Amino acid sequence: MSLKPEQAKNIASVLSDALPYIQRFAGKTIVVKYGGNAMVDDELKQGFARDIVLMKLVGMNPVVVHGGGPQIGKVLEKLGKKSEFVNGMRVTDSETMDVVEMVLGGLVNKEIVSLLNRQGGKAVGLTGKDGDLIHARKLTFEQHNPEMKATEIIDIGHVGEVASIDVSVIQMLVKDNIIPVIAPIGVGEDGQSYNINADLVAGKLATALNAEKLILLTNTRGVLDKKEQLLTGLRAEQVDKLIAEGVIHGGMLPKIQCALDAVRSGVQTAQIIDGRVEHAVLLEVLTTDGVGTLIMG
Repeated sequence: MSLKPEQAKNIASVLSDALPYIQRFAGKTIVVKYGGNAMVDDELKQGFARDIVLMKLVGMNPVVVHGGGPQIGKVLEKLGKKSEFVNGMRVTDSETMDVVEMVLGGLVNKEIVSLLNRQGGKAVGLTGKDGDLIHARKLTFEQHNPEMKATEIIDIGHVGEVASIDVSVIQMLVKDNIIPVIAPIGVGEDGQSYNINADLVAGKLATALNAEKLILLTNTRGVLDKKEQLLTGLRAEQVDKLIAEGVIHGGMLPKIQCALDAVRSGVQTAQIIDGRVEHAVLLEVLTTDGVGTLIMG
């Protein structure tokens, strides 16, 4: 069935408008943190895979970092183990860490790899333990205890933060036209595995790779002002002001901080985009308007 002239004209216009962006980002590294609804809705999953494969085919170098909190929770529930959280972080004992590795490094990682490969890409799954990729250190935090009238150190088990990153294994894969898909698990000096926040890993990885862009998929439209209007192009100092004024708060704060750290460490731009929108990644990379909040250094 042939296209009507108006349909053909629209398609040609879209492709033509995308050309400057393809030229601009050819050969550049773009780190994409994949999570939220985009990971559980079947149509969004297929759309995400097509976006990433198309980026690779037109000369960009996408690197995918994924989360998997809901999937971990479901497996723990099946095993009769209750999920506990402190300050939004999962308390991770040795048994829970085994499940985290199985779900993130196995089930979720391999599903994403399979999705990309079925769309014609060449993807390889890694955890931060592979190729000495992510060195972790144990994460603890302080909490004031009114009863003790003192500050206590809270230990939430095998939860870590990034100590350092060795990107040589990723560079080797990218050179061979392979899309790396990374589960946010690191290894400490003690040889223990650590579960690390995926946004944090994506930001640190973008910095280590000297990436052009960091894209964080979320279940929100992006950063909103006091009137619930979407804020688009923001400088780092504007973001600092919004945080100080309490406009940016709650669950958005860690993502914003990750984006700020990246752009202040050499990443050109960071985008917090709405993963509930089909083809959100392509819309962000190949159009002027995009579907979220862009942050610049």
